[in-house]
Amino acid sequence: SRKGCMCGRCWGVPAVSAMGNKVGGCLDGLTGSGAKGPVGKPGKKGFKVCVCGGSTKIGKPLCLLLALDPRVAELCIQDLAITMPPPDVLAEDLQHVGIRCKVKPYALEAIQRPVDHLRECLTGCDLVIACAGWPNNGRTHSDILKLNGSVAKNVVEACALYCPDAVVGLIMNPLNSLVPAMAKLYEKAGLDPMKICGITTLDIVRSNKFVHIETGVPIERVSVPVVGGHGGVSALPLFSQDPTAAKLTAATQEALVRHVQEGGAEVMKEMLGKCGATLSQAYACSRFAQAVLNGLGGTKTEECCFVKSSKCEGLEFFASKVTFGTNGIEQVHPIGPLSKKEQELLVEVKKSLAVDIEAGLKYAEGVELAKGGGDAR
Repeated sequence: SRKGCMCGRCWGVPAVSAMGNKVGGCLDGLTGSGAKGPVGKPGKKGFKVCVCGGSTKIGKPLCLLLALDPRVAELCIQDLAITMPPPDVLAEDLQHVGIRCKVKPYALEAIQRPVDHLRECLTGCDLVIACAGWPNNGRTHSDILKLNGSVAKNVVEACALYCPDAVVGLIMNPLNSLVPAMAKLYEKAGLDPMKICGITTLDIVRSNKFVHIETGVPIERVSVPVVGGHGGVSALPLFSQDPTAAKLTAATQEALVRHVQEGGAEVMKEMLGKCGATLSQAYACSRFAQAVLNGLGGTKTEECCFVKSSKCEGLEFFASKVTFGTNGIEQVHPIGPLSKKEQELLVEVKKSLAVDIEAGLKYAEGVELAKGGGDAR
């Protein structure tokens, strides 16, 4: 077996994706993407990926996972210079790992706008993941939207200028409001709002893991789609659509729905309120990234994410399965058949999401994406 590789093939166990399909790349055994068939090939030069918020507790392990992907030719780590450790230290650390990709740091002072200083960082990027921002820490929805809305806008307006064709994945609170806000800003700027994706993969990862624990069925054979939004009552695991989960009793399914919806709060409690999920969120983001890169490389890949959608009546944004292709999202899939209980829960999901989406769209009404005017870096 190949030394140092963690994929199922090299360790002598079947390599199967999280969507239940055989996969063909070494990283699949680590990230468990939803690819159907072999991992897509990026071409001769590989992909350029940027992590905005690379020094955060999510960003650091995410950078490592992305650097391990052989398709990532260049990884840009962007954050504030005052973060600990700063981006240049992280980049130097990763350069000591046995990886092929080039790792480049980009540190900004707090007063510097990304749109003025990240031309080199973002130009040519295929995928940008933003995991920066402030934690909830008891703040109201309105307060955290104002704080993180500003952070997300700074990233999005720089992407709009320097890499408008890149897929932009957001994992920031409140996600159910920020994605509509940023997508609307892209739309107002004449860009494709479908490039803005809310990364809800952690809800899917949790659902699959909880079913695996409950049933003992290998996790590679469990694939529970989660629709709606991200976290809390807005996230609806569709256990009826997975053959293994569908066999669970109604009481068990109901308990697991609560477990998935309250997963973030449970981790926060165990962390004594200091932070939420970090390692599991980084893993989930890397799985999302692999789905995107698979698609860009020519292997169409299904994954759930929160995007502009018409698949749920009455809502302009919704999380469901999408297919990533060579231009990003190629198809948004319908919700699919629901059990009676899931139909009832969907009503509550829609009520919760409607409020969050409205808040995001209202935020975008009074905001415009700025044009760059600073130095070339």
